[in-house]
Amino acid sequence: MAAGRITHLTEHHVWFVERIGRASAEQRTETEPAERGGATSGAPASGVPSGGAVHAGGVVPGRVSEGRPPASGAATPAGAASSIVPDVAASPAGPRFTVHALLGPEQEEAVAVRADAVVLATGGYEKVLPFPGWTLPGVITAGGAQAMLKGGLVLPGRTAVVAGTGPLLMPVAVGLAAAGAEVAALVESADPKAFARHAATLAAHPDKLAEGAGYAAQLLRHRVPLASRHTIVEAHGKDALEAVTIAALDTAGRVRPGTERRIPCDTLAVGHGMLPHTDLAEGLGCGVDGLNVAVDAEQRTDVPGVWAAGEATGIGGAALSLAEGHIAGRSAAARLRGSAPDPRAWAAAAKSRTKMREFAAAINAVYVPPAHWAEQLHDDTLVCRCEEVPASAVREAVEELGATDARTVKLLTRAGMGWCQGRMCSAAVAGLAGCEERSARRPFARPVPLGVLARPTDDQAEQPPST
Repeated sequence: MAAGRITHLTEHHVWFVERIGRASAEQRTETEPAERGGATSGAPASGVPSGGAVHAGGVVPGRVSEGRPPASGAATPAGAASSIVPDVAASPAGPRFTVHALLGPEQEEAVAVRADAVVLATGGYEKVLPFPGWTLPGVITAGGAQAMLKGGLVLPGRTAVVAGTGPLLMPVAVGLAAAGAEVAALVESADPKAFARHAATLAAHPDKLAEGAGYAAQLLRHRVPLASRHTIVEAHGKDALEAVTIAALDTAGRVRPGTERRIPCDTLAVGHGMLPHTDLAEGLGCGVDGLNVAVDAEQRTDVPGVWAAGEATGIGGAALSLAEGHIAGRSAAARLRGSAPDPRAWAAAAKSRTKMREFAAAINAVYVPPAHWAEQLHDDTLVCRCEEVPASAVREAVEELGATDARTVKLLTRAGMGWCQGRMCSAAVAGLAGCEERSARRPFARPVPLGVLARPTDDQAEQPPST
């Protein structure tokens, strides 16, 4: 590669990627030159690795490695980044980006790495929808239950209910049962008939069908009851979870009166799919398509020198992420050398990407949360846990104060102003307010100690490059 080295940072938490010597994203145009004079942050700091490619791991990983956006006249697929941006090779004037990260058990040790380009592979996080009783101890996300099993070999409880919607629910239920928990029910809100509408696409992936059949067989072996087209109505308990009430859904996605039943349990693992992490991308000024980072056929964003791959560009699973990452890496490597990439180098990955995107679209169309889930919220049900904002406050903001978007609701109620900065409650607030769900651009991807912000870049820890 251009600088001949790659810096691999593990256990680092990237909180910001800074563009050096470039106008802000709002000032960019389609004819922006590849290089601009000057640098907003001065010359490269001494002791800070520069150039080449960087892979920054951690909770919010940022993979840094250089490249250039679509060549003039290149076609971009529908839904991809529409801005045509110039090719950029490794810069003779120095690196274009500084990747800022935190290290250490308290995440107070600052690290800065200079790079010629950035490949963002920031992944996704679970979508959380509230319901009465969801803040009780014992109610966790489906991904949280899986992490406890895989990471710590810890059972979250003895009697569990797994509920919500999405392909994650089956492996979580199987994992809990295999670890010794009694899984009292797997409650899936999706309509089984929806699979028939996507039969052709699903049939093109026999490996995925076999995987699903394997989980179904294990559920039968562990005698896990399946309640399809059902949803969680309420979680019950005084100091901790004691039981849940579930009910059947009608064709419109509303609870069918008279179908409620109570299931004793001490653990509820609930999930409603995933959302993409776009904080770093939006901080760089990358365009988004709905909730996803917009990219072209080479996984390039509309910011010169920035690629994106994986769940950040659309939730689609590990196989799709691997294909996109392969394409992004190949493209970035070629662009760093100053040559046009050869699409034949990633032909197999491109074919896999197309197939997996079709499969992901089908799965995402099947596993949709109930359309009228918000009707089940009591006025005192918390929507934003960080700021303790109840559903009544959001409803008042919309019905009495005239809020028409999530940002206005946030200003009127403080929903989304807490520690998580809306990551946990943004989907719920948008759904309850009846407005479009949009990603919120934040200055930093994670909380940063003031001491780190006050420290000059020259004083930040050095990370020696490796080849």
